[in-house]
Amino acid sequence: MLLPYLNPEDIEAGCDEAGRGCLAGPVFAAAVILPKDFEHELLNDSKLLTEKQRHYLRPIIEKEAIAWAVASLSPTEIDEFNILNASFMAMHRAVQQLITLPTALLIDGNRFRTYGNTIPYSCIIKGDSKFMSIAAASVLAKTYRDDYMDSIHADWPMYNWQRNKGYPTIAHRVAIAQNGPCVHHRMTFRLLRDEK
Repeated sequence: MLLPYLNPEDIEAGCDEAGRGCLAGPVFAAAVILPKDFEHELLNDSKLLTEKQRHYLRPIIEKEAIAWAVASLSPTEIDEFNILNASFMAMHRAVQQLITLPTALLIDGNRFRTYGNTIPYSCIIKGDSKFMSIAAASVLAKTYRDDYMDSIHADWPMYNWQRNKGYPTIAHRVAIAQNGPCVHHRMTFRLLRDEK
């Protein structure tokens, strides 16, 4: 059972990212402020939902949320800042775009960096399966990232991103070995299994 909030006195924005473990494409993050009485029986950690369920929930979240935003960092930025920092920065960018200023952030995971932001935050391990706002953020981050990977698939069909979304599947690694990496690959990542 997902909780509606951590502190009823706060305007909480749930934050989550998608694509951290991928070999290609940006890392996406979302920030979502939900009404305190928001509920939907389907809402859960996006990893526990089907693609169809995630896309069903997305317009509901966007319509019902007090505020929501999605941001991303490119593979070049990921290579420059490293994936952990890039994930934090994507969340930070999403929070900055919110039309309602939150008084607290609920961050999925055990670490976060504020980059000068003074909004208090709580890191919650497996937060996307504990709090509605983080679950909602996980759905937005995942669907927007998947849509992006689908959109660039047509120009790079040999990597089959429409199916693997840039994750390190065996087929994706084989395609990199056969075709080499492209502009969307993260060059600081171990793209091939036998790389030292």
